[in-house]
Amino acid sequence: MRDALHDSHANERREHEEAIGRLRAEYDRLQNRIHAAYVDKLDGTIDATFYERIAAEWQAEQDRCLRDIEHHQGADRSYLEEGVRLIELAQNAQRLFEKQDSREKRRLLNFLVSNSYWRDGELTVKLQQPFDLIAETTEAESKRKAAGDVSNDLSVIWLRE
Repeated sequence: MRDALHDSHANERREHEEAIGRLRAEYDRLQNRIHAAYVDKLDGTIDATFYERIAAEWQAEQDRCLRDIEHHQGADRSYLEEGVRLIELAQNAQRLFEKQDSREKRRLLNFLVSNSYWRDGELTVKLQQPFDLIAETTEAESKRKAAGDVSNDLSVIWLRE
């Protein structure tokens, strides 16, 4: 599970780095426009009022680029940390659930369960997304292992048609 998280983090990191690269290129393109407009203002090609207006617009776009870059940098840092915390929480879920009072247990069940019913002496539970997919994947993996398939390729389950 941790290996899958690290692989996923590598993909996520690559996407953030590509987005940051695009945003930096956009920032530089806007800076070049501001510089060219300033030269045009000095040469008298455009008046000062027009220069001030377009320079302010382009500087606002540059500010947006910087905010987006910061967002991508922060998201990249927190992705792996949150994933590790989620795995640790999942590993301790049963113990933590048992320690909670009944109100907290109900809140958690409301979060996980979309519908449940009692029929013929058996409780049937329908889970919310993505928990339903996780449960199906876990069940399919258990069946594969019981059938003697010891490969560790969960993508077969996740990428089924």
